[in-house]
Amino acid sequence: MENNKENNPLLCDVKSGMCEIPTSENALSSEKVSINEKPIKIIYYTDPICSSCWGLEPQLRKLKLEYGHLIDIDYRMGGLLPDWAYMTGGLSKPADVAEHWDEVSLYYDMPIDGDLWLEDPMSSSYPPSIAFKAAQMQDSEKAVLFLRQMRELLFLEKKNMAKWENIVLAAKDTGLDMIQLLSDYEGRASDLFKEDLLLAKKMSVKGFPTFFFANVKGDQEIIYGTRPYEVFESKILKLYPKAGKRKYNTGMSFLFQKFKSLTVREFTELSSVHREKAEIYLENLSESKTLEKTITKNGNLYFKE
Repeated sequence: MENNKENNPLLCDVKSGMCEIPTSENALSSEKVSINEKPIKIIYYTDPICSSCWGLEPQLRKLKLEYGHLIDIDYRMGGLLPDWAYMTGGLSKPADVAEHWDEVSLYYDMPIDGDLWLEDPMSSSYPPSIAFKAAQMQDSEKAVLFLRQMRELLFLEKKNMAKWENIVLAAKDTGLDMIQLLSDYEGRASDLFKEDLLLAKKMSVKGFPTFFFANVKGDQEIIYGTRPYEVFESKILKLYPKAGKRKYNTGMSFLFQKFKSLTVREFTELSSVHREKAEIYLENLSESKTLEKTITKNGNLYFKE
């Protein structure tokens, strides 16, 4: 089974937190990361259907709250699933992924319903990746919201994000211009996606999530896979020792104003409320109609309308 996981990016290794892709490179490339206005630049290689990347959302959201004033995150698409002809090593059909996704969900305590691969399996992760690049052409912040919406529809509502109608559904509430999104999707976004794939090869990206950290001096650090929050914090402090974390309001009202939706695991990470208490608290808010929720067999997502 280990060989299968190494050969199949959709079978992510939960212990390493990595969805690996075939590569002949092992070392970090000498490719330099350009710095903009903030002290730390992060290039984040991900994919809309990367289950380990979904498992990382709690840590990433906390990083933005505490160190968002010091970091720029450049989201890049890695091309996890070109098509099913690409799969080797025992993974021959979409149904093979269903059970694995359910296991990943339990391991990361992030709701994922693997039945997508039984009911309406995706043929490729390229369409949502290109759609994300199209969204970036309009607005980088709205593009991140769009990526989150695509993942919620995919992991919780079992929507096939290779279909344009589901991409539109994800974009609906993000403030993107839909006419422009389609135009860019059918136009230059595909070339931008290819540029991401080319850069990934130059930087020896071997799977997702992968984070490249760099400071103004050109010093670099890298994180492969889903890691505890402290690992991300340590990289920032190593590259920028005088970094000071920003305190934020850990109350429910602020968190749901900052982030439209939260899983129990995310609320636990951001509020520092114990996991069991957080679940009871959010469920009570749902029952009182203060929050709405999306229910899955592997956990719920809570949100404000």
